[in-house]
Amino acid sequence: MNDSAITLPWLVVRQDDNGNRYRVGRFATEAEAQRIADSFDSRGHKQLYWVERLEGNGEDGAAG
Repeated sequence: MNDSAITLPWLVVRQDDNGNRYRVGRFATEAEAQRIADSFDSRGHKQLYWVERLEGNGEDGAAG
């Protein structure tokens, strides 16, 4: 496990209208990640944004 997975365990993930998923950013706290996701979401894009927590092994569910 690398240090960034430990210190930045929260991801903002975007899904476009074709179902493709992308990591937008990694954050130290859930609140910080949610604030960014809400900011993107409020812009009125068709994409979906949400917050996920990395698993202990540094893996997430956003690999596609």
